[in-house]
This record gives sequence, structure tokens and C-alpha cells, in this order.
Amino acid sequence: MNIYFIRHGETDWNVENKIQGSNDIDLNGNGISQALALGEKVKTLGLPIQKIYTSPQKRARKTAKILSEAIQVDCVVTAGLEEMNLGRWEGLTWKEVKEKDIETFNIWYPNRNTDKTPGGESYEEVLSRSLATVQSILKEESQDIAIVSHGAVIKCLLCYINQLPFDQMKQFQTGNTSITIVDADHFR
Repeated sequence: MNIYFIRHGETDWNVENKIQGSNDIDLNGNGISQALALGEKVKTLGLPIQKIYTSPQKRARKTAKILSEAIQVDCVVTAGLEEMNLGRWEGLTWKEVKEKDIETFNIWYPNRNTDKTPGGESYEEVLSRSLATVQSILKEESQDIAIVSHGAVIKCLLCYINQLPFDQMKQFQTGNTSITIVDADHFR
């Protein structure tokens, strides 16, 4: 059984390089086009996705809905797949964070595996909740599924299955509507 991890389509904040995190930003026009193209790609490739699970955030939910309509499978909104909460840094660019909050950033960055962002989460917390959610989903499923989520969530899960620390997660960078195929046995 495979899990097809899919990052949501583009938002205006993606274009502006703003930190979205827990903000409920919707897809922009290009993001909708990306989601439509994703549906066509999944159909063309014949990926045997039997159900879609999605983060409750608008950008993921809309991507998943468009995909589910294209391939005619059920879509289930699932808590635990939300993007990392980056607290007071949300709405800023990383450049602005470094300009306005450099002391806090310099303390957090080398300890980001376990330290929370100011008012937000740590990568360990993101992994803990998203891993528990994926494992719960897998108790119900025996056929290929898609999980539409967010960059930090997917990178944390890929670090987990590859037994790598979070400071190496950049190698798992995902583009909007990218598909990452993972054998579900990695999570059992």
C-alpha cells in the first residue's frame, strides 16, 4: 500500500514568501490551476488512489476537493495534518523574522528540533501529531490513499521514515501540488 503525500496548491502568501503556518490562506488562481492539473496528472498516470485525506486548512482542503472530483474518490477532512504553527512569525517573510526578531530566531534555529517557535510549535510536536494521524488513518485503510497537507508536515514525516534529524529536512523540499510516494509500511 502506498501513501501519496501531496502538498497544497499555491497561495498568494507562497508567492510573497510569507510564513503561512496556521493561517487559513486559500488557493490563488494559479493554485486552483495547479490542483486541476494535479487531477489530470493523477488520472493520466493511473495512480490507484482510493481515498483522499486532507488537512482542514483551506489551501489543502481546496486542493483535495479538486483532486477528489477529478478522480472521483471520497475526501475526508482530518485534524492533525495542519501546517506547523509558527506563532508570531506568521505573516512575515523569513527575512523579516531575521530583521525584527533576530535574537529569538538565533536561539530557536539551532534548537528547532525541540524548541517551539514563539507562540507556535516545534518540529517534534508537528511530527508527533502528524505521525499519530497517519497511523490512525492506516488502521482504517488497506488500499492506496492520498494525504493532502503542507510542506513542514511532509518534511517532518520524511525525516522520520529516513531517520534523519530535522536540520536535514531541506532535502525533502516539496513544490506546490508535488506528489511524494511512500510505502505505508514505514508508518506501521
